[in-house]
This record gives sequence, C-alpha cells and structure tokens, in this order.
Amino acid sequence: QVAQPINYTWAIMLALLAVPFLGHRLGKFDLLALFVCYSGVVVISLGADSAQATTLAGVLLALASTVIWAAYWILNSRDLRQPITALFQNFLLALPFAALLAIRYSGSQTISWQAVASSAYIGIFEMGIPFICWLYAMKRTRNASRISNLIFLAPFISLFLIHYILGETIHYFTYYGLALIVAGLLIQNKLAKPQKP
Repeated sequence: QVAQPINYTWAIMLALLAVPFLGHRLGKFDLLALFVCYSGVVVISLGADSAQATTLAGVLLALASTVIWAAYWILNSRDLRQPITALFQNFLLALPFAALLAIRYSGSQTISWQAVASSAYIGIFEMGIPFICWLYAMKRTRNASRISNLIFLAPFISLFLIHYILGETIHYFTYYGLALIVAGLLIQNKLAKPQKP
C-alpha cells in the first residue's frame, strides 16, 4: 500500500524529465493536474486496510526506479525502430540476463513450467501489449504529461477489478481518491494547453 503511490510517481517523473530531454514545457495547469492526480493515488493507497511497514532504503530504491523507468520511456520515444521490433529486441536481449538472475537467486537449477507460463503471461499481457501501446502514444504526443496522467486511473481500475473478481470490499477512501484523479484529469484535459518548445 505504501509502495504503490511511490511507484506511480514514475508518471510524474516522466512528465518532468520530458522537459529537459524532449523539449516539452509544463504549464501551471499541467503541474496542478500532476499534483492532484498523484494525491488521488496516495489517498487510495494509504486508505486501504493493511500493515504499512517501510524502510528508508526501500523508499529510496522505489523512488530511484521511477527515474529509471521514466528515462527508459523517454529514450524509447526517440528510438527510430518500429515499436514492436524495438520491444522484441529489447526483451530478447534481456532474456538471458533475466534467466541467469532467476537461476542464481532461486537456489535451483530447474524452473517449473508454472513459472515459465506465469512469466510468459506477464511478458505478453502486462508488459508486451501495453508497452507497444504506450510506445506508440509516446511517439505521437506533444505533451508527455497529458498521457502520463492516464496512468493514475490504473490503481482505481485495479481496485474495482479486485472487488468484482476477488470479492474484496472497497474502502471508502477509494472514492475520495477517485474524485481527485478525475479532477486532475479534467484539469489536464480542459485547462492545460500543450506547451510548444
């Protein structure tokens, strides 16, 4: 519950890093929209019922990952390769390293078919297809903050899927968070104007 809002700050980092690296500019309404959307994610995450044990090192690592993640997408927006080809080549290059790390830290030289099937599912439906869509979006946008705000809908949609599929009760803080997220998206879509370099 604590890690989720920290992880989602990569979308904020994306919009911020797009300023020096892509020449984008953020207006006051862009910044306001980012702040309001992020506040909604924080309310949803911290309002859920769970133990919240964190360490400073863990928080710093999560924050560092947002910089790496945002930088990855920004660099990919300047990649001249076709998005599907680029994604396939990136995954293919990473596969041997990921396999070696999995063997090294799993304590076993064999990997079950269930683990392979789970990895394939994540690779296709959580990484592959969404990454292709996101790469196309990044290549076509003139304002990274406009599409990065849509990321903040993910935790809200996830919570509702958990409710209807797993039968978990949705905490009332979710509705407060949703109101903030929608408000941020409205600010972005209605008030913020694309800032030309």
